[in-house]
Amino acid sequence: MNSMRLYALPVIGFMFLALLQLSHAQSLAPSPAPQGPTSDGAAIDQGIAYFLLLLALAITYLFH
Repeated sequence: MNSMRLYALPVIGFMFLALLQLSHAQSLAPSPAPQGPTSDGAAIDQGIAYFLLLLALAITYLFH
């Protein structure tokens, strides 16, 4: 029984170290740097929406 305890501690220690190494096995790659200002079309859509809103307001004002 005593010899079993002598072997159990190193085996458990190596298993613990293996688990720690598995947690460090894969790291996240850094994300690429942005390429500068880009337009996703949201500003154009918002401009069209404001224009249509003003057009509807003008038409409503003229017919009222």
